[in-house]
Order: sequence, then structure tokens, then C-alpha cells
Amino acid sequence: MNYFLGVDIGTSSVKSLLMDAKGHVVGSAQVGYDIIKSRPEYAEQDMEILWEASRQTIADVVKKYPQEAARIQGISYSGQMHGLVMTDAQGRLIRNAIIWADQRSEDEIHRIYDVVGEDSYRSVALNSLSTGFLISSLMWVKEHEPDNYEKIRHVMFPKDYIRFRMCGEYGTDMTDASSGAIFDTKRRRWAWELIDRLGIDRDIFPECHESCDVVGTVTKECAEMTGLKPGIKIACGGGDTLMQGVGNGIIGPGTLAANIGTACQISGGFNEPLYDEKYRTNTFCHVKEDLWMLMGAHLSGGVALKWLMNEILYMDTFDEMTAMAAEAPAGSEGLVFLPYLSGERTPYNDPGAKGIYFGMTLRHGREHMIRSTMEGIVFGLRTSIEIFKGLGIEYSKIIASGGGARGRLFLEMQADIFDCDIYTNVGNEQAGIGAAITAAVASGEYADYEEACARLVHMKDTVVTPNRENQKYYEEQFAVYRELYGHNKDLFHM
Repeated sequence: MNYFLGVDIGTSSVKSLLMDAKGHVVGSAQVGYDIIKSRPEYAEQDMEILWEASRQTIADVVKKYPQEAARIQGISYSGQMHGLVMTDAQGRLIRNAIIWADQRSEDEIHRIYDVVGEDSYRSVALNSLSTGFLISSLMWVKEHEPDNYEKIRHVMFPKDYIRFRMCGEYGTDMTDASSGAIFDTKRRRWAWELIDRLGIDRDIFPECHESCDVVGTVTKECAEMTGLKPGIKIACGGGDTLMQGVGNGIIGPGTLAANIGTACQISGGFNEPLYDEKYRTNTFCHVKEDLWMLMGAHLSGGVALKWLMNEILYMDTFDEMTAMAAEAPAGSEGLVFLPYLSGERTPYNDPGAKGIYFGMTLRHGREHMIRSTMEGIVFGLRTSIEIFKGLGIEYSKIIASGGGARGRLFLEMQADIFDCDIYTNVGNEQAGIGAAITAAVASGEYADYEEACARLVHMKDTVVTPNRENQKYYEEQFAVYRELYGHNKDLFHM
């Protein structure tokens, strides 16, 4: 039997996953790392650390499953989106990557709009600019680190650097390129006219491919460092939200994905480049040429629970927190959490937004704080669903993924707050599975994504349905949640 390797380069860890041609996950390995925050608004990562983590996870999988690894036919990637990686003419890293959570480039966004015009920009990119996007960060480097800017010969996204270290070829894919936000999303190419007007050298932008295009093979050097066989086909891969979609079988309209990871998203696949005319959501290219993704992105997902666990409550595990949260009733007895700990993207695109616990009284305890934090994360996703409904988007089910799919309480909250049946995947690592499926399509094991997903993606039999009694409390809480930002916006920016 043939095997395929999916490498998921996330914000907090790399996971490498080995899957057979029938969709069974043989095994995986994971190595974690941190975000570098030298200033509160900065978010960087050392790509050498991410490469070493990737190399180690691949080597661990190969060592643990040598017979299966000897039959790997293809490798592909899922990667954290938007971030800026820069190398010089020799392929050496110039500085740390500036990743999606970075907030330093708000002034640069205004300068970009001043040069190219906000309406002109949006009509091409189909998105609003946000801090942490490749082009915003690149303009910050140009303004504040001119010596580093002059060294740039290649810009790319985090997963692209890992792939470069494995096959020696530069490039990116349509999903990540469109998320860099200097991209003609309808025409699936770099927005060259905007790039020229910003005075950026065209040559630093890599060639764009579709996600399942083979862009290289495992080099001898990479083989020696990982234990992989040289010559294995390497596919381009894609952004993590898109790969999660593939891992959940979402390669067309009718189904949405609700992912709760470090950040969280509501997303779906569509056969045309749908976009919100108020630009509260993001529209990116999907994994094949006739597919696009509409996404509502929320910057605080699991990171808010991690912050609460480590910095406030000093608890040991998420399982312990979830068990305690279950002791509080739906609606947390009036305690509402606004999860804007890192600013917010959808619907406000405001890096200065702040978090709030609203309605706290002496009767509230740790169980209420934890539950309200979880509810606030899901309320954020609900705001995106409301925008999707306003665009006339219809869906029959929502698939939960990431940390939000691993506990019954989170699943129940999503069913109640979204008023929709919630499905979950048999596999736990949808992004890695999506990358492995992409490798299987790229290597010719399957003719296309449709065939591969039909054969390899399986939902659990258990479906979580809404609790009508809980919904009454959640509708009241959601009404409060939606008012909190508007009433506090000016205070956030004082």
C-alpha cells in the first residue's frame, strides 16, 4: 500500500502525519514552540526553530514506522497563513518571520491605502488589509528596517520555507498567496499593478501554483536529515484553514467548517469568489482553480483559554478547565466574555480592540469564567455566520474541527449558539489529513480532490443537535455580546 505525509506547520507546533491510501492515519509526531513577543504588539517566530521542529517530527515518524515510510509516494503541507518570511539571494533567513498575530503595521495599512486607494485595493484583493498580512508586514520592514529590506530576494509564507528546505525550490500556492493580500483573487495571480504602485520589486514574489501541483522532490540533504527517501514528490500545499476544509471534505458549497485552534474561523468553499461588500470577511483562493473560500477570521480562539489557564487561573490542563466549566449553566449566569485579546479581524478589523468580562458579580467563580470564555469564542464565530447568512449563503451542516471538536461541551455550545447540527470527523487532525490528501492527489493516487475526499474523509456517526432550552439563554447573551464592542470602541483606543 502507498503512504502519504502531511506536514502541518501551525502557530504553536508542527505535526507530521502519515496516512495510507485508504485514509487511515498510521501515526504522527508533534513538536511545539512559542511566539516571540519582544513588544506587546509584535508576534514573530524563528523559522530555523520551525524547520528543526518540522525535521524532527518527520524523522520521528520515519523512525517509528520505517516500513510504511519507505513507501511514501508524496508529501504536502498545511501552514499558518498570512505571515512574512524573507530570505536573501543565498536562501538565508534575513530576520524572524512576522506572523499573522502581529499588530505593528497599522500605519503601513493607511499608507498602502493612501498610495493605491482603498476602493481600488479592495476591488482587486476582495479583502480589507489587516495587520499580520504579508504585504502589511513587508511595508513595515521597508519603512523601519531598510537594511533588511534591501537584502530581500524572496518573500514567502511559513510553510513555503519548510518546503524550500526539503526540496530546494521556491514557490507558493494560491491559497497562501491570496492570504498575503497583494493578490488578484479573482484572476488567481499576484496583483502586479498594485505591487508596482507600492514600489516593490516584482522579482521577490514567488511563482504561484495550485495546492496539489508537484513543485519538487526530497533532496539528498533533506533525506539525510529526516530519513526520507530522496526523490519523493513534494506538492505545494496550502493554508491551514483550506487544508482543514479538505480534511473535512469541504471542497464545494453546502457545508461550513467551524475551526477553533489558536485562532478560530468559520469558512466554506464556493465555486465563485464570493465576498462581503463591507469587507468584514476574507475571500481567498481555495485548493483548485474553480474554487474559492469565504472566511470569517477571529484572532482569539484557544489562545484565550490558554491565557486564562496559565496567566489567571493557574490550572494544569484544558480537560480540567472544561470539566469545571460544565458545572456552570448555559449563559454563565450573565457573564459575557468579549474575546478580543489580540484585537479582532471579523467583523471589525480592529487591532486595538480589547477583551472584556462583562456582567461579573460576587456569585461568579472560576467555572463561570471558563464557560463564558468558551461561549465568547463561539459567539465570535456566530457573528461570521450571521454575515454569511446576509450574503444568502445556505448550508445544511457545520463540521467542527480543531480543539473545538475534541470536547462534548464545546460541541454542544456550537450546536446551541449556531442553531445547527454539528458533525465531527473521524480523524482529529484535519489540517494534516488535508495535506496528506493533497499529497495523494499530487502523486496520482487519486484523480482529483473530489475522488480523494469521497474515499478518504469520514464523519463520526454521532451528531450534536441544539438544545432548545439552552438556546434561550444564548440568544440573550449574544444580544449583549454584539453590543459590547460598539459601546467600548472609543475606550479601547484611548
